[in-house]
Order: sequence, then structure tokens, then C-alpha cells
Amino acid sequence: MIDLHADTPMGAVSGRVHEDFQAVAETFVANFTERGEVGAALSMNVEGETVLDLWGGAQDHAGTTPWEEDTVSIVFSVTKAATAMCAHLLIERGELDLHAKVTDYWPEFGQNGKENVTVRMMLNHSVGLPAFREPVPEGAFYNWDQMIGILEKMEPFWEPGTRNGYHMVSFGWTVGELVRRASGRSLGTYFAEELAGPLGADFWIGLPEEIEARVARIHAHNPGPDIPMTDFTKAIIDDRNSISALSLLNTGGANMGNPKTREQFAGEIGGAGGISNGRAMAKLIAPLANGGGGLYSADTISQMSRISVATERDATLQIPSRFALGFMKSMDNRHRPFGHIETCILGEQAFGHVGAGGSIMFADPECRLGFGYSMNQMGPGLLLNDRGQSVVDAAYRALGYTSNSSGAWTR
Repeated sequence: MIDLHADTPMGAVSGRVHEDFQAVAETFVANFTERGEVGAALSMNVEGETVLDLWGGAQDHAGTTPWEEDTVSIVFSVTKAATAMCAHLLIERGELDLHAKVTDYWPEFGQNGKENVTVRMMLNHSVGLPAFREPVPEGAFYNWDQMIGILEKMEPFWEPGTRNGYHMVSFGWTVGELVRRASGRSLGTYFAEELAGPLGADFWIGLPEEIEARVARIHAHNPGPDIPMTDFTKAIIDDRNSISALSLLNTGGANMGNPKTREQFAGEIGGAGGISNGRAMAKLIAPLANGGGGLYSADTISQMSRISVATERDATLQIPSRFALGFMKSMDNRHRPFGHIETCILGEQAFGHVGAGGSIMFADPECRLGFGYSMNQMGPGLLLNDRGQSVVDAAYRALGYTSNSSGAWTR
């Protein structure tokens, strides 16, 4: 491993990189000099070994507070992959059945058309609860029991299992409550004790108070008057009662990007509230790229990674989407008018999750790659932006892949 230090307009970038992956490091540094990166961390694990671990820039636009080696930040929907890993660990251990009815574990859920919902439907975004119809009470996102009560009484937006729509935040409770019912522990506790702790990953669903000082502030993307009018944006503007609008805006005033109170930091929001960094995400996901790491069998990993639902128009995102059981697959929407910000191109066997603004965590069993990228300057669009996709592309090229014209990286 080679020590790296580079000066950028936002401050120093530091870390270590194997000589075979220097081009990836150069791309990461270029994000700060050419693509508006503020603070970020990137890590890669190949065949169980860390081959790149970088961090740098600043926690603020003024560049006065450096992004340190142990800095963490909100990683938004990357948290869904962590939540899904909890559910699949329970499936692996025979404590949760993918094909069982949800009511076998959570009887109160079986109301208003949800009586025959299966665990599988909860994981693949087809259960029909992508948003909340009624206004979410102020602060309810930080009250687990209150959110579970709302979901129990809700009528689905469609007959469960008949279509799919991205469960933007609700995924954390629909799947997280299954984790709680099957394990007897809260989602955040189970994740900490069974996955993040044993793997040595600084990743939390519900942050301990002593870690708060290490959390970088998230900077929102400010698109200006020339904001791309994507179908998702149109759906929000045209109908504030649309699934798209309710998913994004009906949050009970939750401060998703920049928690400030102990209640907000501690909230176990398994759909969007995880706090981590690139190194921790690569550590967490690496077992799924390397035969399970003693946690998951090959059969379970195969089951986790296969496409479960795919559609030409996701009911929430309004784009073609492809999902495995709790994970995103490679999604190539470059053919669409604004497809460059509606796209995340990975290897065909890869599975993981993008977070709002452009963070990503994924595993690729084909090349045994565990990958984590976090940042605090959000970018445009629904999936990856040019900063995240550029380092993903560089990683695949360094691993000998030659083209992504098919919609996934191929050798």
C-alpha cells in the first residue's frame, strides 16, 4: 500500500492505496478539483483485503473544518442495504422465512388489504406502502412505535405484490419491524450487535451520543432555475398527493440530513438515517462479495443478489428500476432525457444501495469487490451523480472491466 497525500481546493486528501488502484485514487482527488466535492471518503476491499482507503476535503464549504479519517455522515438510503442485511441474516439463521406471511411475525400488520403480504414483498418494494397517505405527525419518524402503528392501519397504494414502487423511508419500518419481531431486538441494536460490531464498521442505525462530534454536516444540492424537469420532479410539482411527493415531503418535519437533537441522532430510521463513512461501508458489505464471511451462505448471497422486481416505471421514482431483495441492482437510464442523474451502473452481479445525493455501498461477487463511498455535498438526481459514478467506473476499469455500454460493467 502506498501512502497518499494530495492538496485540493477543499483541503487535503489522505489515505492509502495499492499501486493497482492508483487511477481510482486520482479520480477521487479529481472529484475535489473538477466536480465540486466538499468532503468525502472512499474505500475498496478486494478478495477480503483493503486496496484503497481515502478521505479528505472539508466538513464545511469554507474549508475550515477538515474531513478527518474517522469523520462520518448521514448516508441516507444506503441504510436500506444495512437493514436488508439484518433481515437476510435472520433468514440465514432460520429465524425469518422469506416466503412466510408477515402476519406470522407481526399479526397487527394484517389489516386493510395487507393480510396476505409476504416477507419477500416487504424486501422488494412491492408491498404497496411507499409513502404515508395522511400527514405524518410532527416528530413521528423518531418514534418507532408510532410509525409502526401508522403502517399497521394503512391501506396499500396497490394490491401487494402486483407492482413495485421505491419505499423511500418506509422500508426502514416495514423491514425493520420484521427484524425486531424475529430477533426480539430493535433494528439498531440487532445491526450493531450482529453486523457492524463484529465487522468493526463505524456504521450506526441510531447513533450513540459519544459519536455525535464526528458527524459532518450535509450540504443540500441547490439546483437553481435550470433544475432538470425529470418525471419525478414533475410528479411532485403536479400533485402534492402523488406517491412521489408524499414519499419525499411527508416526513413529519424530520431533519433527515442534519440531525441536531439527541432524539434525532438516536432515531433508528432504517430507510434513510444511517451514519457511516466509506471505510465502514466497505467493511460491512465485503462479506457479501467474498462468500459470506462466515455470516451468510452462498445460497443466501445468491438469493440476496438476484433481481426480484423490475419495471419500466417505478411508482415512486418514475424511472425504470431494478431491485433485488432489499438492494439496488445496476440501473442504466442514460437513454432518458435526464438519465445521467437517474443512473447507477455497476457489474451485473453487483448489489447494494445508493443514498440520496450520491453515496453508495455495494458488493460484487464476480470480482470480489466491497465498495463504500460517502460524501457531504449532495448532488443532483435520484441515483448516482458524476462524482460517485466516476469512482465506481474507475474501480471497475482497475479490475479489468472494459465496457458498461450494455448497462452493466463487463470484462
